[in-house]
Amino acid sequence: MTVTSKPHWLELEDKICVVTGAASGIGAAIATSLAQVGAHVALLDRDLAGVQSLQKTLAQQGLTALAIGCDTSSEADTLAAASRVRQALGPCEVLINNAGMLRAAGLDQVTLNDWNHVLSVNLTGYLLCARAFSPAMRAIGRGSIVNVASIASLFPQSSSGAYSASKAGVLLLSRQMAVEWGPHGIRSNAICPGMIRTALSARFYEEAGFEQKRAAVTASGRVGEPQDIADVALFLASPRAAYVNGAELSVDGGMSSMLMDMVPRPGYNVAPTLVATPLFENASRTTRGLAGRGSRDASPLSPVPACSSRLGAADSSPSGAVPCLGQPGAAAASHFSDPAGEANAPKP
Repeated sequence: MTVTSKPHWLELEDKICVVTGAASGIGAAIATSLAQVGAHVALLDRDLAGVQSLQKTLAQQGLTALAIGCDTSSEADTLAAASRVRQALGPCEVLINNAGMLRAAGLDQVTLNDWNHVLSVNLTGYLLCARAFSPAMRAIGRGSIVNVASIASLFPQSSSGAYSASKAGVLLLSRQMAVEWGPHGIRSNAICPGMIRTALSARFYEEAGFEQKRAAVTASGRVGEPQDIADVALFLASPRAAYVNGAELSVDGGMSSMLMDMVPRPGYNVAPTLVATPLFENASRTTRGLAGRGSRDASPLSPVPACSSRLGAADSSPSGAVPCLGQPGAAAASHFSDPAGEANAPKP
């Protein structure tokens, strides 16, 4: 996308937009796309250097952006960020809640500290940001909140600690915002990204056959890119989606519709074949390391058995992240993907 003198069909020119987890992955793609259609964008992330770098890149293109270091799990930080946005740019009209993180572990192993930390960023952080920026929307009688959840909010992902639970909470929180704040002109919608390739998950695609296996469990036959989520986020944020409120949109290349193709049917496909996957062992360690540093775009990567399914797939096992067995993302990616590109600048 490029900025032109003609009004863009999304009508987001000069809108004040806030994107959390904007330093990389999906958040960076959304922020960049908003700036390219003429919006004034506030980039929030705990990774201040990361959003400052993006701000510089956008400025070189003549685009307006404001970098703010912000821990979205901190009420004080979110309120301070809201005040700074209002002073520097004006009243917020669009909030993209995208910051997130992952601490991989089974339910019988995850520590209470890790469980609470993930919830504080992935769920409570969305509430704190909404409460900090919605008063400005209420004052002008309009606003749009887009909450980036995950395909893992619809399908439990094993060994992902509190990740799936936190993202499921985001969906109900998003609906509640729509119900309570709709009368004030504020819309709230959620996006559930599927397998999304980000810089932090790129290393996993270097594994021979990994991308092909993931692509095989989507109806579209490919892994998603951050821009796939950004395009949907811009639509939901825009006046073009004026009557869309309380909705949840799965952007997963049709992966969530593939369940029946994963079920063994004599004469059509072969029974699932469980195989050892050393990839997870490495990915798991990486995920924990990234999450410990506050990894952006971290996405739960659970031990995934390969599943040979696709029609007529005789000995092949197109798996990797197998929806039929409950699998999403990659260590620092997003959702059944690589979680939706999330970032609190330390994101999944």
